[in-house]
Amino acid sequence: MSTVPKFPVDEREVEFSAIRAQGAGGQNVNKVSSAIHLRFDIMASSLPEHIREQLLCLSDSRITQEGVFVLKAQQHRTQEMNRADALARLQEVVDAVSVPQKARRATKPTYGSKQRRLAGKSQRSEIKSSRGKVNE
Repeated sequence: MSTVPKFPVDEREVEFSAIRAQGAGGQNVNKVSSAIHLRFDIMASSLPEHIREQLLCLSDSRITQEGVFVLKAQQHRTQEMNRADALARLQEVVDAVSVPQKARRATKPTYGSKQRRLAGKSQRSEIKSSRGKVNE
């Protein structure tokens, strides 16, 4: 994505720590701390108030009770690439929240869809009623 973000995340507000990556990788993964653990305090950030509120309202397991966004990047072999990947993923979340959602307009089902639904229900009812005891 080459577009300039509307609300860029300041790198100085993000806390990085290098940790060892999980999974396969042999000697490199066992010796080198190439994975990045990113911590971003939403309330202490310089993002606009409405963006911070939207981020905190997300039902995302990466956001803690204290309002800290925690992200782990371990896809790449180098620490620098994982750091850039973590920042890009954080920016994607902020960008997704900054786009206002369309207001939902209530609609009514069409006459044909009502008829198809009722026909399906009566057909299912017929199948179930035929499963009962046989009266002689």
